[in-house]
Amino acid sequence: MAQVNAYLHFDGTCRQAMTFYKECLGGELILMTVGESPAAAQMPHQAKDSIMHSVLKNGTNVIMASDNLGTGSITKGNQFSMTVECSSNTEADTLYSKLSAGGRATHPMKDEFFGYYGDLTDKFGIRWMISHMKPQS
Repeated sequence: MAQVNAYLHFDGTCRQAMTFYKECLGGELILMTVGESPAAAQMPHQAKDSIMHSVLKNGTNVIMASDNLGTGSITKGNQFSMTVECSSNTEADTLYSKLSAGGRATHPMKDEFFGYYGDLTDKFGIRWMISHMKPQS
């Protein structure tokens, strides 16, 4: 079964926010900057210290987050997305198709350096990020 988590979007304060949440909630925090990612060469140089992806995990509780990387401004109401971690590409495709019906498919499902990924806004205005992650080596 797919796991659903919250994904937070920040306007340059992701590192500070996630560090604060770790201090409050405990757990293990992993931060990946744009400069540390395989996509660094395709990103603006001034974004190298921005957080591309972070995960705070404490048991089964998971919060993920990133800095806004040129995808529009952060305003009240769009600073979060729901994420779904699927067990297969097929499950991801099925959920993407169902959730995007009547909504807006913003990033079709495709292979990325970290796994199979797509995002959409459903017919109620909720943003969803759907993935099937590659096994960590």
